[in-house]
Amino acid sequence: MKCVSYNIQYGIGRDGKYDLARIVDALQGADIIGLQEVTRNFFRNAGVDMVTALVEAFPDHFYVFGPAMDLDLGERDANGRPANKRFQFGNMLLSRWPIHSSRNLLLPRSRTYDRINLQRSALEGLIPTPLGPIRFYSVHLDHISHAERMMQIRHLKERVLAYPLEGGGVTGAVEFDLPELPCPEEFVLMGDFNMRPGREDYELMVGAPDSVFGRRLVAHDPVDVSRLVGEPPEGSVTWRDPNDPSKYGRIDYAFVSASLASRVKSAWIDGDAAGSDHQPVWFELA
Repeated sequence: MKCVSYNIQYGIGRDGKYDLARIVDALQGADIIGLQEVTRNFFRNAGVDMVTALVEAFPDHFYVFGPAMDLDLGERDANGRPANKRFQFGNMLLSRWPIHSSRNLLLPRSRTYDRINLQRSALEGLIPTPLGPIRFYSVHLDHISHAERMMQIRHLKERVLAYPLEGGGVTGAVEFDLPELPCPEEFVLMGDFNMRPGREDYELMVGAPDSVFGRRLVAHDPVDVSRLVGEPPEGSVTWRDPNDPSKYGRIDYAFVSASLASRVKSAWIDGDAAGSDHQPVWFELA
């Protein structure tokens, strides 16, 4: 089962041009896709509805979209009626298998005055995979504030780990003659976390290594797939600033629950994809 996460920067590549076909090509062969910075009605890509375009590009996949930020542009039609045209910015999941339920988990944020600070979220999807039911999350954390990322990571881990006790979007569904959905412990977090390996926010996500035994597999800490197989995170790159070549690093990841660690068979970064300022992060579960 091939999975990929890609921050697609509303379709604009390192050359400053919008070209969704490049992104679609880079995602071919994926069974489950997590996307960040998917937009509707954004002036920087001529207002294209990326959700509709991506659904058309992957007709064999189920999908959910979760707008973290949703603004009314205030437009009216020729008769003066509200056009309800909204600028949306958020995350998306696509899957070869049905997405039984989904929730858009809004993450903590701080009011800013000097730089834009968008609402961030983690889009949750419960998917019945060949390996059993697994929860997948397409995640996008804050990029300008270390303190805000720390808040968001704590909140995200709390919500993800509480799922087996709380359930997802619905429980007791038998009252509505609906099937009761599973509450699996297994989960995958993938996305743009805007943190660097080894730093405080990264250690908060995966747990600090023990001085004697190193990193252990424990139920309350997600596991970086690249530390299980494939290339090590040190020195690898998933983002480059197109305006400043000196700014680059690894800020995109995939994490799995400790119960899924043995299922990770490979992990790699597609360094050739040019459809965004980020690179796709791939991994395989079997």
